[in-house]
Amino acid sequence: QVQLVESGGGLVQAGGSLRLSCLASGRTFISYAMGWFRQAPGKEREFVAAINWNGGSTVYAESVKGRFTISRDNAKNTVYLQMNSLKPEDTASYYCAEGRYSTTNYAQSAYEYWGQGTQVTVSS
Repeated sequence: QVQLVESGGGLVQAGGSLRLSCLASGRTFISYAMGWFRQAPGKEREFVAAINWNGGSTVYAESVKGRFTISRDNAKNTVYLQMNSLKPEDTASYYCAEGRYSTTNYAQSAYEYWGQGTQVTVSS
């Protein structure tokens, strides 16, 4: 059974930073792309960032490009999301997801397993 457990969320002032972590277990982590998505109250879940199986390829939503960095440590079965220059509009629940494939993808349908989410709140 695949499990994804996110951590690192919290309350931060605008302009601040947070690093989210997602620990995966249950299957061969290195074989699959990983992604981060977020969902704000009253809005649909949206793509944030994705990384391929070996970390050699990353993609980002335009809204976070240049501020967020996704990375992974395959030895630790963990994917990270470093979030800098946070804005109030980044407030959301953040979810990590494990892909069906090894390559990056924006679409939620390309991800097979999901974590429970971690809350990020950015105050103005």
